[in-house]
Amino acid sequence: MHLDDYRRYDLTDLAGLLKSGEVAADEVHEAARTAIEQVDGDLNAVADGPWPSPLPYAPDGPFAGAPFVVKDLACHPRDVPMRLGSRLTGAGLTAPHDTHLMARFREAGLATLALATTPELGISPSTEALVYGPTRNPWDLACSPGGSSGGSSALVAARAVPAAHANDSAGSIRIPAAACGLVGLKPSRSRVPIGPDAQEIVFGQMSELAVTRTVRDAAAVLDAASGWAPGDHVRLDPPARAFRDEVAVPPGRLRIAVHTDSWAGSTVDPEVRTAVDQVAAELASQGHHIEEATPCIAWDALVDAQVAIFSAATAQAVSGIAQASDLPTDETTLERVTLAFSERGRQLSALDLAQALASRNDLSRELGSFFTDHDVLVTPTLTTPAWPVGRFDQDEAGVDPETWLRRIFDICAFTPLGNITGTPAVSLPLGTSRHGLPVGVQVAADMGQEATLLRLAAQLEGAMPWRERLPAVHAGTADNPRKEP
Repeated sequence: MHLDDYRRYDLTDLAGLLKSGEVAADEVHEAARTAIEQVDGDLNAVADGPWPSPLPYAPDGPFAGAPFVVKDLACHPRDVPMRLGSRLTGAGLTAPHDTHLMARFREAGLATLALATTPELGISPSTEALVYGPTRNPWDLACSPGGSSGGSSALVAARAVPAAHANDSAGSIRIPAAACGLVGLKPSRSRVPIGPDAQEIVFGQMSELAVTRTVRDAAAVLDAASGWAPGDHVRLDPPARAFRDEVAVPPGRLRIAVHTDSWAGSTVDPEVRTAVDQVAAELASQGHHIEEATPCIAWDALVDAQVAIFSAATAQAVSGIAQASDLPTDETTLERVTLAFSERGRQLSALDLAQALASRNDLSRELGSFFTDHDVLVTPTLTTPAWPVGRFDQDEAGVDPETWLRRIFDICAFTPLGNITGTPAVSLPLGTSRHGLPVGVQVAADMGQEATLLRLAAQLEGAMPWRERLPAVHAGTADNPRKEP
């Protein structure tokens, strides 16, 4: 398969070609390896791989061997060393079993060819871990692809793979999706299982799924990944129909709230505001009821709670990794900001953590009340298009956890609410800056309402298509006259 053909296809396209026998799996995997190698010299998005053969998968699964990449964090394949973006793992830590999600990726026929880069333990919006070096954005190599799923997003945006695993504790699916011009769906809490090694990660704030180029691919991956697993504490109601079928269902007339002012009080780039305004105008033209409205967010209380929650989660993770690797926890093995979070976490009392979780509950109740009057909340995903590499240095000396989170939330002010409350949200690449960088618009809904998001996202994709856009760095020839399908 020629790379100019390979890069044209999304995950659904490739799965159809593979299932029909029109192309052979080996042929597609070779094209994917070539594509990854072609772009990674510029992007530095691969943590390990591409391997000569993909990890074992079920060829009769719905994706039939379509190429895939797994982020080097949380979703571990059995017997594959993972570094989690950290020198503390030494040469990498292995597990004797798959996570539930990794097993579902295999059963669905996703052929994993590589691990993708992440910032250390996922606590940065830029993917610049010392253990790999900085990952770069295919739209502009001077810019970050975002994080923490930055390696996955850079590879998908560059057309090296059609989709890649991602996870999200404060925006880490949606942030790089916005920076790289992709669809980034964060599912509801407990929609996709985290286990079996943990009941939850970051006290329930982490959700797992993928970054994709199309809405239908996000829906198809959600079908493969979602559903209760034995031992899970929470079982969400199953969807009324397959999520991939929701993409073809009209959303009906929705009550849509639009908000463009940063809850952090930070400046929102005028081009980002313009993108949201254009989306709101399109939604109004589709017959939806549009109004400017926002939930009431007690921002300082949110930040205080997130400092405690991320500090406690980091301390727990660092302790477990150090025990497994038998390495010291100091500046030789951890970046300075990570170490500061870990040390703060060790100082927290049980009362500190209980108060943080109580504050999180207050926000959940506020947003739940808001969604009784609105079906959807539309905001920017980020306050700015992609930023320069180096803006977020996780090894910077003297940065305390609160300062670090406030810096992050100045740019990512709109994403943490979905993690705190457990509600679903999707970033869609619906705008472009004057410098040609993607601008993401976030669409959020109430708990369990992924179907609503997918219907509305598909409507927007049809009205404001993005699939033909190609970044500066991409697989295939530089001057391909054919348009994307």
